Amino acid sequence: MLMNREPTMISAMDRRQLFRRCACSMLAAGLGSAWARYAEAATTSNEDSLPNTPAMKAQEVAPNCWYVEGLSALGSPANQNFISNAGFIVTSAGVVVIDALGSPALAERLIGEIKKITPKPITHVILTHYHADHVYGLQAFKAVGARIIAHQAGREYLYADTARLRLQASREDLAPWINEKTHLVEADEWISGPKELQVGDTKLMLQPVGPAHTPEDMAIYVPASKALYAGDLVFRNRIPFVGQADSRNWITSLDKLLQFDAVVVVPGHGPASREARKDMELTRDYLVYLRKTMGAAAQDMTPFDEAYKATDWSAFEHLPLFGAANRMNAYNTYLLMEHETP
Repeated sequence: MLMNREPTMISAMDRRQLFRRCACSMLAAGLGSAWARYAEAATTSNEDSLPNTPAMKAQEVAPNCWYVEGLSALGSPANQNFISNAGFIVTSAGVVVIDALGSPALAERLIGEIKKITPKPITHVILTHYHADHVYGLQAFKAVGARIIAHQAGREYLYADTARLRLQASREDLAPWINEKTHLVEADEWISGPKELQVGDTKLMLQPVGPAHTPEDMAIYVPASKALYAGDLVFRNRIPFVGQADSRNWITSLDKLLQFDAVVVVPGHGPASREARKDMELTRDYLVYLRKTMGAAAQDMTPFDEAYKATDWSAFEHLPLFGAANRMNAYNTYLLMEHETP
């Protein structure tokens, strides 16, 4: 694979272009992608025990603030692509949903969970970002009349070949949950900056924090409950998937999130956290260390393999998915910092 090749064999620009082409090709084939290996590692010990219909149960993490927790797994027909979290806030005028899950069937199940708690209509869906495992359920929410809000940078993904190829591969790999009737849904409202959304008696603060994990990252804060829905800026209890993220701005984004007086944080993956600062600082410290070590190696023109072996990873190697993700994250950061301007 390209990420195991010697970084000095080709120019930095050629390496980056090859990496992107390789990633798109693997995505289209639905085989061997970096994300697949990362997620698959989480299922090694329990993939045989996955139920045909994964359990979904809404959990209240703060007054009127709920979420459902996806599996630490690779999306598959067995789990309906239930690999990410979604949240919802119950207001006096209706329900605001955060993210739409990874298939229409999952979205319909989430709607059912919401109905167990309140008869109020679902008025809005706010997207933290436009990755497939967070948006493939959108059409089910459109069918019940919800208004979709997202950051305008999500258009770049929505209309790109990457999204089309990902959906094409998902129709094969995740059938019957993703099929020819599954389609990408654009937002009804694209925002470009911070927004206060008042729904009945509840105020929500929509805070764009990208480009970081994606160009369109957005966090949602509920001041009355001090609950923060952080999307994939926070990976709880595991090494994050960095990919080709803007790690410099990701760190800045986490600093912005730390300014919220959050009592509980709902991450994009993993259980909700009542140690908000601790969990966000873990992700932040990891990214800072990646940039420090790989940035120094890139500046000194030290070959990647040599730099990786010489780096002390002991502060992070105990974390779940370190073996699956860390080398990949380090390599992508090495490439990123070859081009990054001070």
